[in-house]
Amino acid sequence: MTPAQQHAIETLGPQFCLPFRASLLDFDTVFGRRAPTVLEIGFGMGETTARIAAEQPEHNFIAIEVHAPGVGSLLQKIEGARLTNLHLIRHDAVDIVENMIAPASLSGIHVFFPDPWPKKRHHKRRLLQAPFLHELALRLRVGGYLHIATDWAEYAEEVLLTLSLEPLLKNSATHFAPRPPTRPQTKFETRGLRLGHEVFDLVFIRV
Repeated sequence: MTPAQQHAIETLGPQFCLPFRASLLDFDTVFGRRAPTVLEIGFGMGETTARIAAEQPEHNFIAIEVHAPGVGSLLQKIEGARLTNLHLIRHDAVDIVENMIAPASLSGIHVFFPDPWPKKRHHKRRLLQAPFLHELALRLRVGGYLHIATDWAEYAEEVLLTLSLEPLLKNSATHFAPRPPTRPQTKFETRGLRLGHEVFDLVFIRV
């Protein structure tokens, strides 16, 4: 954690970070307005999250990350871009979804480049498994979307199959989706594509 990130947590955290509580969030109260709300799980250092929030001021965004340096980094970006439509929660995503997000309350969910836990013996630790994906589907309004992106082909195929078996969701494409323009291409992703690494987008709609 850099001194600047720590300073951001201390000075901006009280304004933009929501504490974990075992009670449902009222989005209208959190943001001081009524607007479609999107949940992001695992924002890393926050580059993509801040850009999406800046490009979609008509949406509210709640972003989850457990690592403090990433929280500090995104808080710096919030201040730099003067964003008012983005709040953060530093806590486990499963706990947050189960305890703080009401059913049928979200317009969208983003899960970009989750930890693939590449070793086979660690696959059980992967976030995107059937029970949690069902919980995510329940939190979407009808017509809301779940957008997942990963650069691990095997993980992508596993998630695609699991989502295809979820009765609350319908694939927006016949297989993987083209990258929607609403997901900016990161520097890391651009470098990977140059090296021949493929990125897989999945966009499923709540029915």
